[in-house]
Amino acid sequence: MAELIDGKSVAEDVVRRVKALTAELAEKGGRQPGLAVVPGLAVVIVGEDPASQVYVASKSRTAKECGFHSVQHTLPAETSEPDLLKIIGQLNADPAINGILVQLPLPGHIDSGKIIQTIAPEKDVDGFHFINVGKLGTGELETAFVPCTPAGSMLLIERVRGKDLSGLNAVVVGRSNIVGKPMANLLLAANCTVTIAHSRTRDLPALARTADILVAAVGRSEMVRGDWVKPGATVIDVGINRVAAPEKGEGKTRLVGDVAFAEAAKAAGAITPVPGGVGPMTIAMLMANTLASAYLAAGLKRPSF
Repeated sequence: MAELIDGKSVAEDVVRRVKALTAELAEKGGRQPGLAVVPGLAVVIVGEDPASQVYVASKSRTAKECGFHSVQHTLPAETSEPDLLKIIGQLNADPAINGILVQLPLPGHIDSGKIIQTIAPEKDVDGFHFINVGKLGTGELETAFVPCTPAGSMLLIERVRGKDLSGLNAVVVGRSNIVGKPMANLLLAANCTVTIAHSRTRDLPALARTADILVAAVGRSEMVRGDWVKPGATVIDVGINRVAAPEKGEGKTRLVGDVAFAEAAKAAGAITPVPGGVGPMTIAMLMANTLASAYLAAGLKRPSF
């Protein structure tokens, strides 16, 4: 059976390091006087979507745990786009705020793309601004903010394979702007040979079997079967899908990934479970990105994780 990649444990390591570095930054400060030396994270949520409320509460709680200055703007669903843009502008101008996160999805009358591109790139800790996308795509990783889920996935891969992945074949199943494309760029930067696969890919199982590193990010429950996995491969399952679980009782559900775990674990060398794999890494890397923004604002080199 494959080695289980414990995302919860790695995420806890990241948060511990963020706490320690936050305390060190507060003590030593930066080279530019007048700038905040306590990392500040502002989370903005519009509307009352229950899942979004849970995510936002968890992000704000972890930020406080890390010793950050934590701000939350909870706005009614009918908030206008100009009013939301005004709040983003105020946060952009606030030196006490290093990271701005607007919880998606936004109500239909607000242009999400416009809102995201209004966030200052140096405070875009979600890594969605075109400038950060461009930096990642051109290998400018020292100042780029990488979307948190692929950044966390990459850290899990490094825990198994090391930072230099030269000569390894990587297949990313999924081409989203949030996971698939940035994941591919991170693997390229680590010297992998990378293929991005998707719904129109011919003979996807055969292509997947060439992968030393296989990343599944398609949002389809247990799509990647065990016979898609090359023996000894590292399998990163980004999917979180809720499916019926009649064995638990009527109306009950359970979480599964994009990989048929029980099958894939027989062939893989290492694999992330769902839950407990990539999921915990997302908030941990949001904290790491916010800390990095504070370091850069203070004129210091960003810390590594």
